[in-house]
Amino acid sequence: MPTADLTTPEIEAIRKLMLAAFGSDDEERFTDDDWDHAVGGVHFVVDLDGVIIAHASVVERELDVDGRPLRTGYVEAVATVPDRQGSGLGSLVMSDVNSYIRERFELGALGTGRHRFYERLGWLTWTGPSSVRAADGTQRTPDEDGYILVLPTPTSPPLDLAAPISCEWRPGDVW
Repeated sequence: MPTADLTTPEIEAIRKLMLAAFGSDDEERFTDDDWDHAVGGVHFVVDLDGVIIAHASVVERELDVDGRPLRTGYVEAVATVPDRQGSGLGSLVMSDVNSYIRERFELGALGTGRHRFYERLGWLTWTGPSSVRAADGTQRTPDEDGYILVLPTPTSPPLDLAAPISCEWRPGDVW
């Protein structure tokens, strides 16, 4: 459902899920910027007896691949409640996410350190250099190299996974 259709209790439940799933470690915790990145698109949830137990969202971004702008479905806020992780709920949510992206975008993308989970669902690791486009020009994001995954769609151009890729600047994690 679109962000605008979420009720206040649903938003609170999703945010609570994110906090529980990502924990309190400063490197991994789910921040307000992370939430801001997850809204404005479409949310996919698993609801069990009125409780949201898994979530992912897809927001539209423009990624440039080797200088070519691509309309991209960018995946954010993927999580399952801790006591249900590993039970297939994340895969269930991502299956719907993948279908949605393949039907509506030129490319799917996300940033992660959990490659195996996504690669078994058809995602590919981007091996080329990454950058961010900001008001003062394009800046390399070398710490993100190897952590960006893409999902080709029927409308994707031929992709060279070693080509440069860039995203627009945003507060918090740009990727």
